[in-house]
Amino acid sequence: MDPGGPLFNEPRLALNRIYTRRGDSGETSLVGGQRVAKDALRIECFGTVDELNAFVGAACVSADELTSRHPRFAGFAGALRRVQHELFNLGSLLATVPEDLHPRQARITQSDIDRLEGEIDAAVAEVQPLRSFVLPGGSRLNAELHVCRTVARRAERLAVALSNEEEVAPEVLRYLNRLSDAFFAWSRWVNAALGAAEVLWDPNAK
Repeated sequence: MDPGGPLFNEPRLALNRIYTRRGDSGETSLVGGQRVAKDALRIECFGTVDELNAFVGAACVSADELTSRHPRFAGFAGALRRVQHELFNLGSLLATVPEDLHPRQARITQSDIDRLEGEIDAAVAEVQPLRSFVLPGGSRLNAELHVCRTVARRAERLAVALSNEEEVAPEVLRYLNRLSDAFFAWSRWVNAALGAAEVLWDPNAK
């Protein structure tokens, strides 16, 4: 394999039909062809990752819309688009039992996790230290990123539950954990970049 070439195989599929009727009995197929119930924990796990990807897509659109007034958001929108691809790679990993995993099948790697950690550190360096818990709000994009954060946490909980029953690549758990942290750090960075006040938790709010 060319060391400078693609790390993973390109997709090989043709979506010529949207419905097949094969799922009408409540089952679906894993990458290796195994038929499993649609409410199986593995399906619930990568289905939640898919849900997260949709919310990241919405946040990405919001970031794109801000770039005309705030050029720094162009790079941030690019980071969110990259995360969407990484989530699809993570879904590929979850949709495959370990014995069927191909060496060049799309997956999450430690370098993906390391990059998130660097982005978290960079975002935290640009905001004031917290003196209270924050609530979603202050800007639409901030609230959207908090939705992403909470769905990422749910995906992580499901991945942990799955790992208690079946083998799960450790990168899956680490990535989801860092990603939820990244959404939190990014949500604060967004409000700071927009000059929007953070919504601080007030236990005595009326």
